[in-house]
Amino acid sequence: MSTPDHDSETDHDHERVHEAVDERVARRDDWARRRRKDIPNDQRLMVVTCMDERIPVADALGLTLGDAHIFRNAGGKVTDDVIRSAALTTNFFDTDEIVVVTHTDCGMMSASDEAVVSGLQAQAGDLGGVDLDPALPELTIGGAGIDEWLKMTDDIDAACTEQVEFLRSHPLVPDDVTVTGYVYEVESGELRRPGERVAAEINTREA
Repeated sequence: MSTPDHDSETDHDHERVHEAVDERVARRDDWARRRRKDIPNDQRLMVVTCMDERIPVADALGLTLGDAHIFRNAGGKVTDDVIRSAALTTNFFDTDEIVVVTHTDCGMMSASDEAVVSGLQAQAGDLGGVDLDPALPELTIGGAGIDEWLKMTDDIDAACTEQVEFLRSHPLVPDDVTVTGYVYEVESGELRRPGERVAAEINTREA
């Protein structure tokens, strides 16, 4: 039985099966153990945004799985836990950029401060002594008002700018970390800078 002739140089140039498999194994190992290997996320990026289900964070920012650490909470607000996460990712995970994304028609603008406070008081009674962190029972609202803790919003553009400044000026976030902010318009499906507008009309909180 005859066999086809092979060019010896071609034989040596093609990738061996074991080489391809080894490369896939190495990539999978890097993915699974990237924290242990000190491998940062692919874009060295942290995103702080609202928990609202209408914000397609990955699509809006052009991200894929593995690109960023994404932190979502009500309103995309810089809370104590955002600071905690930002401090860790920028100081120990090589993150050098933070993007804040707020959005129009936010639930944090949908009710008055008084209505939200009274609703929570109906649930828990005196809110001054309610534990905010199970691991730190001494962390309570204390002398602040529940409305201050909730961080309800009147102006989503101003809120975005304010969150950016909180992060830029915080002593636990290195000075060389780039922090920027955008507003996602649910009406147009577009990102814009605070103070600009893409949609002809946006939903605002009624006074």
